[in-house]
Order: sequence, then C-alpha cells, then structure tokens
Amino acid sequence: MDMKEKLLKKIEDRTVVAGVVGLGYVGLPLAVEKAKAGFKTIGFDVQAAKVEMVNRGCNYIGDVVDSDLEELVKGGMLSATSDFSFIKDVDFIAICVPTPLDIHQEPDISYVRDSAKAVSKHLKAGTMVVLESTTYPGTTEELIKPILEKGSGLTCGLDFYLGFSPERVDPGNLIYKTKNTPKVVGACSEDGAEVISAMYRAVLEGDVYTVSSPAVAEMEKILENTYRNVNIGLINEIGRLCHEMGISVWEVIDAAKTKPYGFQAFYPGPGLGGHCIPLDPYYLTWKAREYGFHTTLIENSMVINDGQPEYCVERAMHILNRHKKAINGAKILMLGVSYKNDIDDYRESPAIRVMKELRKVGAEVEYYDPWVPSFQNMYGQSGESLKELTPETVQGFDLVMVTAAHHNVDYELVQKNAKAVFDTKNVMKDIRDRSNIEAL
Repeated sequence: MDMKEKLLKKIEDRTVVAGVVGLGYVGLPLAVEKAKAGFKTIGFDVQAAKVEMVNRGCNYIGDVVDSDLEELVKGGMLSATSDFSFIKDVDFIAICVPTPLDIHQEPDISYVRDSAKAVSKHLKAGTMVVLESTTYPGTTEELIKPILEKGSGLTCGLDFYLGFSPERVDPGNLIYKTKNTPKVVGACSEDGAEVISAMYRAVLEGDVYTVSSPAVAEMEKILENTYRNVNIGLINEIGRLCHEMGISVWEVIDAAKTKPYGFQAFYPGPGLGGHCIPLDPYYLTWKAREYGFHTTLIENSMVINDGQPEYCVERAMHILNRHKKAINGAKILMLGVSYKNDIDDYRESPAIRVMKELRKVGAEVEYYDPWVPSFQNMYGQSGESLKELTPETVQGFDLVMVTAAHHNVDYELVQKNAKAVFDTKNVMKDIRDRSNIEAL
C-alpha cells in the first residue's frame, strides 16, 4: 500500500492525528472542527497563554462554541502544546499563523517561515502539510517546500504531501463558519491534492474545490480580498464626491442595489480593517514587481482606502468648525474600535487609526465599545473603553463619532444628548431627528 492509499485509509478510519500550528482566529476553529469530526487533534502555539487556555477548555475565540471546546478537551480529542517535537505524532499539519505587513508595508512572512522550520525538524514520512495563511502566490512552493525538505531530509511528493488551502474566516458571520464555508485546495502533486482534499471533506460540510497548484489557490485568495478592496475604494471615492455634491451616497447605494443583476452593494466607511482585505493587495503588488508589473488599479484603491481615516478626521474638523469649536482641544467620543460590527476583533481597525489621527491634531479622544473593553495592538497603540454610555457622558463631548456599527449601542440616547454626531457607518439612518447627525 503506497502513501496515498495509506493516508486515504487512515482518513476513512478516522485514525489520522491532526496538527494545527497557530491557535488564533483561524487555527482554533479549525482544530475544533477536526476534533469534532473524530480526528484526535494537537494544537501548536508559541504563546503559552493560549496553550494553557486551550488545555483548560477555556475559549477565547468568538467563532468557537465554549461547550464544544470544553467537551473536546475533557474527552481527550483536543490538546495544545508549545513543544513542536510532537509534530512527529501527527499525520496532517495545517499552518495557520499571521501574515502581517512590516513597517515598510511589505509582506512579513517570518511567522510562516519560522513555523515551517519548526515543523521540518520533526516531520515524518507520510504526513500531509497544508499552509492556510494568506500569502503571495509562490509561497508554498518557493519558500515552504525547500524549508521542509531541507529540515526533514524528506522529498515532497514522495515522502510527504504539501499544499495550500486558504483560510476563509469571517469573524462574527452568523451563517458561514469554518464548518460550512467551501474550501479551495491546491497541492504540489495530484496525489497530494486528492489526499488533502479528502481530509478536508472528512471534516467540513462545505464543498472542497481542488485546483491545479498551490499558486492558483494562493492567487484566488488574493483575488477574493482584492476584489473587495477595489470595490470599497470605488465607493469611498464616490462617497467623497457625493459629499461635495450634496448627495447622500447611502441613498445612492440603496437605489442602485434595486437592480437585480450586474451590481453588488459595497459601502463607505472610515477605512479597511481585519486580517485580510487591508493587507492582501499589498502581497499581490509586492509580488507583481518581481515581474515588472504595476497593479495600477489596485494600488489606487489602496491609496483611497488608506486615506479614509484622515478624510474622516477632516470631516470631523469641519463639523466642529460649524459649532465654532477647534479640533485642537476638542473632546471627541468614538463609538466602536473593532474593525467590524458586533465582534471583539480590532486587528488593523480603521477606528484606531482615526483615533491616532485625531490625537495628532490635538483632539482629546475617548472611546466606548461594549465588545472591546481594552485594546493593545502590534503598533504599540492601546486604550480602555468607558464603562458605560450615559446621557451625562455623551453631553460631555463636543463630538461623537460612530466608527463601528455595533447593535448593542443605544443610538437614540446618543442622538438626544450629543452636541454633534458624525456617523461614518450610517448606523443611525433610522433615527428621525437628524438635526445633529451628519453621515459620512
């Protein structure tokens, strides 16, 4: 029985031991789903706090059900460790580590590289390795494959299978989770693609779509998010023009989306946030330069979107001016610092950039976010939310800026007590008295 047949049999028998490297927003939900599907799973993470929490059955990711994690840990189906020597005990490895940008806005693949090196030292023959971290086309074959082969002494395709299957995680999505979101798989060989796809099919309810290579899978992930980046850039620019023309961009979008074909609604906002859409186009434009290719349209959309926080500060300044108040010294309350509504995820949050820009021009800024009681990001920025939102609290600020469309905020209270409101998310659209509200 060859390697492919052995692995397919182990998948069918649920005797594959799964490993997940990186227990964050992508890795922990994936580890839980693998364990729930009957595969004993080991999570690997360099952060001792995460390892300890998982081993106590204590959940820290919104998309994971608390009771699921607790039961899986108690039942011995899921455990976590910082000891990568246990890689030798697994048959399937998914690498789910961050791929941020560095200070020069270029891809930082150090987490991927370091994870691959750690895996390679203990990689055994007959293992499936899959990179799930979003990255530039070519990463799997040009970076991961040589590291794994050199560190293990094994040969890809003969001794182990290697592929790429991009994560598709949308924090806070009530319909699509890891379990039911379709998967794309590209591997370095046909046998590898077949076996890796079989493993995902044994775990997930969503369809598994196999492509011809890791590079195709890497590029399609970049396309998914660049598509959104470009369209959001378009609507942000349209929004700026509409403001100059005295037209509500929100009403324009509502009218346009009545067309049943050929139009998909995107909405303006204070900027882009999260782990994919603000970052992925940079990976593509960086790689494109290797081929002497300039992604002009994409780069223009990035310029527009990256400039939205500063644009929102400019708009806030004009609102304050109309109230005969300088922005320097003005007291501003921001509602929401997470990057989207109803979640506690503030990675790359545009609201935090707005906060930074407001403080640069002298504003005194505080925030209220029932989802994010405090934050500290990778750029050294930190903050602590007000404990509650009261009429007296709102009355004490010169301007209230809505920067996340949370549903558990009393916007009626805000409107009744605020001197002025700048709603960058149009979340207050149904409030009748709009005398003190300006929408983006």
